[in-house]
Amino acid sequence: MELFEAIHGRITASKIKPDPLPRETVERLLDAGAQAPNHHKVRPWRFVVLTGDGRKKLGDVMAASFADRNPGAPSEGLDKTRALPLRAPVVIAVGVDKPTETKIQELENYAAVSAACQNILLAAHALGLGAIWRTGEWARDAKVKEFLGFAEDQHIAGFLYIGYPESVGEYPPRPSFEDRTVWVE
Repeated sequence: MELFEAIHGRITASKIKPDPLPRETVERLLDAGAQAPNHHKVRPWRFVVLTGDGRKKLGDVMAASFADRNPGAPSEGLDKTRALPLRAPVVIAVGVDKPTETKIQELENYAAVSAACQNILLAAHALGLGAIWRTGEWARDAKVKEFLGFAEDQHIAGFLYIGYPESVGEYPPRPSFEDRTVWVE
């Protein structure tokens, strides 16, 4: 797939099949993510790949955290929360390293990790896979962070849900850059 075709054609897959992905495919995606530009060559991304029962364990942690924050929540709410990581056969949690030197800015690390996520999404699209990038409350949840091996003050840039798409849809054309651009000559 040509680069501009991938950039303009990539969309969020609304539904993903449960079929597992070969480990080699996931490794290709991670390798694409690791090619992202980053200041001072610090490689600030941390990938936690969840497949099989790993997704169920994450769902259990999410449900427990939800129950702690919502005492007396109905079992349907817990079951719905527990099922969130099961939306795709592969979930990649992408963490952001905290700066370890004064010359390194936290925002630069976050930007590099976002670029790594975009590389993974584009690579998935080029391989005919579907992907969804999710953030939300679970990217900030202390129990989820602990389960994934991240520090409580460490950012999670998102969860990438990846698999074979159930269908390939199309979004209407995205807005142009023109209304968001100023030329200074």
